Parts: sequence; C-alpha cells; structure tokens
Amino acid sequence: MASEVFRAACVIGWPVEHSRSPLIHNYWLRHYGIAGEYRREAVPPERFAEFAKGLAARGYVGANVTVPHKEAALALSQADDRAEKVGAANTLWLEGGTLRSTNTDVEGFLDNLDACAPRWDQDLRHAVVLGAGGAARAVIYALLLRGAERIAVVNRTLGRAEALCRRFGAHAYAAHWDERNALLPGAALVVNATTLGMKHEPDLVLDVGRLPSVAVVADLVYVPLVTPLLQAAKGRGLRTADGLGMLLHQAVRGFALWFGRKPEVTAELRKIVEADLVGSLS
Repeated sequence: MASEVFRAACVIGWPVEHSRSPLIHNYWLRHYGIAGEYRREAVPPERFAEFAKGLAARGYVGANVTVPHKEAALALSQADDRAEKVGAANTLWLEGGTLRSTNTDVEGFLDNLDACAPRWDQDLRHAVVLGAGGAARAVIYALLLRGAERIAVVNRTLGRAEALCRRFGAHAYAAHWDERNALLPGAALVVNATTLGMKHEPDLVLDVGRLPSVAVVADLVYVPLVTPLLQAAKGRGLRTADGLGMLLHQAVRGFALWFGRKPEVTAELRKIVEADLVGSLS
C-alpha cells in the first residue's frame, strides 16, 4: 500500500554530482509506491554544519553524507557505536528532534561479501586491507565484527596505517606498501580500500597469484565495474566482491530509517545502476 506522507532525503557532498544514491533511492521509492524524493545537495565545508542542523527546516527526514563531510557529520550528531568506532558518519536521520548518525559502510561491506562469497568468513585468520582512510576504517571494523584474527593494514604512508591500527587494537597491524605481495600467502581475504584502479587513477599492482585458491578479493572501487584487480582475481578463479555491490547494500539501512521500509537489493536495481556507470565511462 502506497504511503500518503511525503518524505524527502538527500545526499550531501562537495562535490556531489557523481553520487548514484539518488538513482538507488528514487528507484526504491517508485518500486514500493512510497511518496517521497531523494535529492543531491552540494554543500561546501563551511556551510555543512548549518545545513545539517537545519535538515528538518529544509523538509528532510535525513541524509547521506559523502566526501568531505563524514567526520563533521559525526561531530554534529548523536552517533551510534558503529559510527564512533569507525570515526565517520555517512547516514543522518531525525529522531524526536535529535540528529542521529550511523555508518552503513560497515554493513554494506559485509552484506555484499555475504551475497557474493557465502561463508567467506568461516576461516578468517588473516586478512589484508590496502589503504588507511575512512573506507579502510569501516572495513577493518566490519572484519573485527566477523571475528578476524589478524588484519594487515597496508598503506603507502606507514604512519597512517600505524595510527589506524592503534584505533582498533591488537588484531590489526601496520605494513609498508612494499610488503603487500609478501602478505598474500595465507590471506583469506584481500580488500582494496584505496582509489587505485579507479577511473583516471593508476592501477593497483598486486600479485594475486600468491593468494590461496580459497581466498576472496574485494574491491571498493566501482568505476570501472570490473577493476584490473578483480579481473586478475577472476582470471585465477578466485571469488570476488565489487564496489557496486557494497554501494547498493550500504543504502538499505538509510532508506529503512527515512522511509519506513527495508528495501531489497535486486538484480534489476543493479542492472539500472550498472547501465548508468557504463554510460559515465563512454
């Protein structure tokens, strides 16, 4: 039954034109017959606090937050444990007049892996995470939730990796970028949480031939859909999880919070977003 109460949400970023979130959420609104709209809001850093605090006055029940506002969103809101642990918020909603926040990248990452590589976490003794930014923080927290015993955090700036590991304790340890291939034997999972392999960025050079045959390779990059890393992993017959799947799954909880229904990530939705991504590359 269609909802009669019109609700609006948005994605706040600077820039924000690249965001596929409106495509995803507006699809779900149409699919479920919910009266609402999801928009883009380009907000520079100096205006973010004012904008976020005035969501209700602007007619919004909540928002997604993207670069460069995720840490500011955390500071301005009543954050849940997940956002606090990751150190960034990507989803805001209003609850009894209070601005609350969470980080859905954690469940987006996990739900996508569960869908693409069932039972990937059954023997999670050693994982390798490439990168030490906000995406890597969400990935590491997610892996710890699933019981990862040791997580190598590999970054071109070793100091950043060391700082990130201090945040998460004894299960995470820092490694220099030049050590990345030596860490692959015995790794159950490798995650690219850098921008390497993204359109207009250098490729990620990684010797996937050193990985065990049961290893899973995840790449958070989704433009292009199949990165050179995923292509190499598929060539070896390894199971993979792409960045588009994570993008779709991380959107689920926000939609449920704002519009009152938990949506499904379907093949039809993925095909629509895939077509949009392919169009942006042409």
